[in-house]
Amino acid sequence: MRIAMLSLLVLLSAPTMAQIYKYTDERGNTVYTNQPPDGVAADQVKLPPANTVDIRTPEPPPPLPGEAQDAQQAQPYRSLAIGGIPDEEALRANNGSFMATAELDPPLRRGHLLRFLLDGEPLAAPSASTSMQLNNVDRGSHQLEVEVLANGQVVQRASQAFTVQRVNTSSPALRPKPTPPKPTPAKPGA
Repeated sequence: MRIAMLSLLVLLSAPTMAQIYKYTDERGNTVYTNQPPDGVAADQVKLPPANTVDIRTPEPPPPLPGEAQDAQQAQPYRSLAIGGIPDEEALRANNGSFMATAELDPPLRRGHLLRFLLDGEPLAAPSASTSMQLNNVDRGSHQLEVEVLANGQVVQRASQAFTVQRVNTSSPALRPKPTPPKPTPAKPGA
């Protein structure tokens, strides 16, 4: 059994011991290949051993003196932000509908839920969905919040102020302007 396993390992490692051959073709070009050509003198190329690097991820630095040991629980995400709404300009949503997203780093952990709030009122029950469709949001300034919940408790929160700009269809500015009547040409001799 051991001999069979050793033979199998030797056969599997054979491709890693492939040779490189060098020869000159009929046009005088130098060709490198892993298959020696038939009927042509080819030199075997001796390659130096491949360079390898052992990459290790560095250990995180130790906590500073006086720093809370449960900082991971206090802020479980490196970043939590709200996406899908502009930061400094008004959001144009003529029907008041748009999509907002919770951007987390790292991604939402098992057992955590998200809750979106508009002006302090929950928009839906907490869920694992990182996006929320907001419908019929009135014109004006609003505050959108996203909360990360663990066992029903808020563990992290982000908020963003924004302004919705909606076109008022009953606005006189949007009504078509009446076209003045065309003057009728004067009849000659009248």
